[in-house]
Amino acid sequence: MKRALITGITGQDGSYLAELLLEKGYDVHGLVRRSSSFNRGRIDPIWFTYPQAADHLHLHYGDMTDGVSLDRIVRDVRPDEVYNLAAQSHVAVSFEMPEYTASADAVGAVRLLESIRNAGLDSRFYQASTSEMFGSTPPPHDETSAFHPRSPYGAAKLYAHSVTVNYREAYGMHAVSGILFNHESPRRGESFVTRKITRAAAQIKLGQQERLSLGNLDAIRDWGYAKEYVDGMWRMLQQDEPSTFVLGTGVGTSVREFCRYAFEHVGLDWQEYVDTDPRYERPAEVDALIAELEVAPVGSPERSEVLSELETRVLEDEVAVVPIYHAANLYATSSAVSGFHTTPNELLDLSEVTVG
Repeated sequence: MKRALITGITGQDGSYLAELLLEKGYDVHGLVRRSSSFNRGRIDPIWFTYPQAADHLHLHYGDMTDGVSLDRIVRDVRPDEVYNLAAQSHVAVSFEMPEYTASADAVGAVRLLESIRNAGLDSRFYQASTSEMFGSTPPPHDETSAFHPRSPYGAAKLYAHSVTVNYREAYGMHAVSGILFNHESPRRGESFVTRKITRAAAQIKLGQQERLSLGNLDAIRDWGYAKEYVDGMWRMLQQDEPSTFVLGTGVGTSVREFCRYAFEHVGLDWQEYVDTDPRYERPAEVDALIAELEVAPVGSPERSEVLSELETRVLEDEVAVVPIYHAANLYATSSAVSGFHTTPNELLDLSEVTVG
């Protein structure tokens, strides 16, 4: 039985990856940070829905900023595959916490690579890189595009990407870097713009919120579905030769368009409810991030089709969930991004993904 170690297992991607690997018969180990409060809402259901989790899902306390804990976990688990998904991944927050972002996202990758190397393991390593590394470079983007990050987060991730390539070349490690464009799901954190929009649309429709404040409405992103992208991560790591891969939909959508479709889905005019607030604008903005795919998947959706299906999946999830959250909050006081299917599963065949 293969053993996999996932850093960031409690996050959106980590929880989907844990489920995928359990389905494939892996023994799954996850890194979790010690906290006075539990933040495992995304993985708690796994023990109820996957019977094999009782014996094959294990959590270990550790932190990407603590090399000693990483050494201990790697030596104890001796994983066949390591997926480095842990990060301070909020771009806006990285401007407020640049040093921590660098320590967790950039130096953390080095700590983990060194732990694997010093333990003498032949583990396959996946580094979760990001389209934010392209920054101000005009789209479309592939592995040959220049990097020009515009945030501490993007800069930290670029270092982690570069050091992954370096360890591949210097030490012969099977180190893969997956440059993924934005990907969403019902498990996306509520502070991220897609989830803020879909949740606000649902709450406003239900009379539980009056307005939504956002930053740059003209920013364009290539949004995909996180559960599919996690499958892409696994496929990248199964290749005979390690490399760098770009995974996206090739479809760009502005925040403004996202708002319009989200509110239209619940029968509202977004312009009556959405404000712009300069407090939410970043010191350095990224105008557009869109993947360049060498081979367009058969049946690839147009932008209108992407957004139509996006809102159908996202808003139905939000409208169903928001009243439950609201009732739970009322009870406590008195006593879904949600995902959208932007592209057919064929996108995750590596023949449809650019290889560098």
